[in-house]
Amino acid sequence: MMSCCCSITCSILPSTSVSANLTNFPSLQQLKPAYWPWEKITVGPLSLSPMGIGTWAWGNKFLWDYDERMDEELQEVFNLAVNTGVNLFDTADSYGTGRLNGRSELLLGNFIREFPGSEQKRKSINIATKFAAYPWRLTARQVVLACKGSLRRLQCDQLAIGQLHWSTANYAPLQEQALWNGLVAMYEEGLVQAVGVSNYGPRQLEKVHSFLERKGVPLSTAQVQFSLLSNGPEQFEVKDLCQSLGIKLIAYSPLGLGMLTGKYSLKTLPKGPRGSLFRQILPGLEPLMRRLSTISQKRGKTVSQVALNWCLCKGTIPIPGVKNLRQAKDNLGALGWRLSNEEVLQLDAASKQISRGMIQNIFQTK
Repeated sequence: MMSCCCSITCSILPSTSVSANLTNFPSLQQLKPAYWPWEKITVGPLSLSPMGIGTWAWGNKFLWDYDERMDEELQEVFNLAVNTGVNLFDTADSYGTGRLNGRSELLLGNFIREFPGSEQKRKSINIATKFAAYPWRLTARQVVLACKGSLRRLQCDQLAIGQLHWSTANYAPLQEQALWNGLVAMYEEGLVQAVGVSNYGPRQLEKVHSFLERKGVPLSTAQVQFSLLSNGPEQFEVKDLCQSLGIKLIAYSPLGLGMLTGKYSLKTLPKGPRGSLFRQILPGLEPLMRRLSTISQKRGKTVSQVALNWCLCKGTIPIPGVKNLRQAKDNLGALGWRLSNEEVLQLDAASKQISRGMIQNIFQTK
């Protein structure tokens, strides 16, 4: 097996197209952007790009209308991201519906193997996967076996981050400590460089952090649904707790399943369950979408780029989902610049005017 994660910081030079765009600016010193795609953030032992890519859609027919014919373009998406400097790819052992269960990890493993770039860039890739809290995972060893299954699908020797997909505190609290011990075991066996959790509220996050700290295992990351549609008191409580404990917050669904892209309306709804959800929420988003549109026009950016940049300004690592090259290129445009404090405040205020926010994950704990 080849390794697909590396703690070596890889400084990737900008592509010709990016460099050409810089001629419009007086100088790099005058510009001083908050982030460039090839700059990295230190997260525990890792050196991560300020934005990653989420791969929930890769293999999910039910919600994201995945088709195997997408795979060739998804390889191009992966190549573009890595060559631009994005080196964090988030997946899960449960991603992929029906017979395609595990498809996201399998695709990532293939994409790494087929990546046409340099070995240095290949080694800069960081894969973060999540292990579902299935009811049959009742021992630490079963969590370790789940990790080894992911490594086989990814064709890797070691993960950058091994994460619990959700907490069982709401419905099976006795299972929780076995899952935490599983994180400890995979870390001690060297199967992962770092550990993280997902869908943990502030109280449960503090508990798992204390447990791991007693075991000598640092908790490096916490994922939470975080966007201009999911930014209530609980999200900010988690964010503040992460900051105080030295945990990096990863923002999943930073575009609200696509509602914050600006391309949907009641007349143009996506297929399937998302369409039903959008029909309920979109009518109340007018104040926020109007503000996003105003700022995007002023900045010469897209609505998606402004929404993602807001997440960056809040100190999170957003992991937007990507299904094609157009989306990948659009998302990359969120990097290399920063909203002003006034623009962030305007978006904060507009988000408080929406009549209904995003439905929260049913596994989200307190």
